[in-house]
Amino acid sequence: MSSETIVTALFLISAVIAAGVLINAIFPTITRTADTFGSASAEADTRMRTDFRIVNTFADSTQVKIWLKNVGSTRLHTNEVDTGDVYAGSPSNFDRKSLSTRYQIPDNVNSYWDPGETLTITINDADIISRLPSSGENVYVAVVLPNGVRRDMIFTRS
Repeated sequence: MSSETIVTALFLISAVIAAGVLINAIFPTITRTADTFGSASAEADTRMRTDFRIVNTFADSTQVKIWLKNVGSTRLHTNEVDTGDVYAGSPSNFDRKSLSTRYQIPDNVNSYWDPGETLTITINDADIISRLPSSGENVYVAVVLPNGVRRDMIFTRS
């Protein structure tokens, strides 16, 4: 009888040790997977709540102006907007520029592009202006925020 008790106790101790080893081996993988899904979920949530529309555009021989309205449910810090990109030129010959120093938010009282506010982009770089088509032809503009939200438009140059 005592030998059966000792054998049973040894099996129980072995099972507990095996379970501990298994948990220590699997737990870091589960934690990394959960962190990955959490990060992806947070990024998707930010993208879904971020939205803007191109409400007006203008291009002549000296500049391109684009007006954007934040129609999403989240506000963007100006540091985020600074790292966005704007593309402009003819539909087959355009160039990329950083949004940094090329935009302003009229009547802004904080460091955010809040929902409902309009952002104005002015591009007067020579390399963009040289890529613009002649008057009456199509101009391509696209604005891409750092989180991947993108809007583009083709309009006729004045």
